[in-house]
Amino acid sequence: MHGMRPVYLCDGVRTPFGRYRGGLSMVRADDLAALPIRQLMQRNAGLDPAAIDEVILGCANQSGEDNRNVARMALLLAGLPQSVPGVTVNRLCASGLEAVGQAARAIALGEADLAIAGGVESMSRAPYVMGKADGAFDRDQTLQDTTLGWRFVNPAFEALHGVDPMMRTAQNLADEHGIARADQDGFALRSQQRAARAIAGGRFARELMAVGKLDSDEQPRSDTTLEKLSSLAPTLGAGSSITAGNASGINDGACALLLASEDAVARHGLTPRARVLGMASAGVAPRTMGIGPVPAIARLLPRLGLGLDDFDTIEINEAFAAQVLAVTRALGLADDSPRVNPNGGAIALGHPLGASGARLALTAMHELASDGQQRALLSMCVGVGQGVALALERAS
Repeated sequence: MHGMRPVYLCDGVRTPFGRYRGGLSMVRADDLAALPIRQLMQRNAGLDPAAIDEVILGCANQSGEDNRNVARMALLLAGLPQSVPGVTVNRLCASGLEAVGQAARAIALGEADLAIAGGVESMSRAPYVMGKADGAFDRDQTLQDTTLGWRFVNPAFEALHGVDPMMRTAQNLADEHGIARADQDGFALRSQQRAARAIAGGRFARELMAVGKLDSDEQPRSDTTLEKLSSLAPTLGAGSSITAGNASGINDGACALLLASEDAVARHGLTPRARVLGMASAGVAPRTMGIGPVPAIARLLPRLGLGLDDFDTIEINEAFAAQVLAVTRALGLADDSPRVNPNGGAIALGHPLGASGARLALTAMHELASDGQQRALLSMCVGVGQGVALALERAS
């Protein structure tokens, strides 16, 4: 953000990511979003909550208990003063990253000094919804599941771009880029192994809070083997390669980060951990939405005067192994590059849609602080054909 005020990530915390119908499935989405906000304020007890200029949360669903602007609901449930405003943003899978970027822009422009940004998703509690009847005594009502994917499809949109389910968009990439099933399973295994190593090394402990008895992510399967992964049936039938093992899960979780200007850092005695350099987004064909990070990164890096080699960590959200491999190969990165998702990703850790992007920023903030690394690049693909990229650098 050249010519703008520096923006710092100062702290962050997240709930564990729960499995579908798992340890967080009894927590309402608005209550779930409130948990890390409350925890963040408790950890920064010297900070006057009334000084927070904005709370921005990502959420993809917003048709259940996360309706009525879940960011505003959550900040009030978390005990923040009524004077603190809140807004919910929706860029589907990248909503949490979008929230961080929007908060950073407000601070960079001088329109805010302190902001909380993050995201929430309760996929377990996503409701069924039903449209209104077209006519009196209409008996053709259909229930639509809001957990994931398309609903209330517009026939005009379907004719123009198709409404491929997420799995199909990943298979489209696998087919078009010749990404073998074995390569996808190999990537998924590495994600699990890297996550297991990160968990054993306490890397996630510094970003996690307990929710009741749940104090760690439920999704990881440290006992996974290549044999187990290769034995799973492909979800789309014979001749396809996307499986439950090489795709992210359906998960619940919430995350919140504290962003501050230089003035606010000094005034409130905060510790700057990472600086936000900028964010960019780009559109791609909905049927191959997973390639979105490639043009988003291509827009962001020239603006920052940086190249891929300037980044020590590159986080590409693991919606599907096929999708990450399509992106890394397009970027000229090795399938097993140690720079890409060094602590594993959503295949192992889970992907609560609205929270995942904030989780990437939180993990990268700690990664930069601990390893003497200089810069991190975060990118996500987005349903309906988009990509978002955001860059961070070490604060000190």
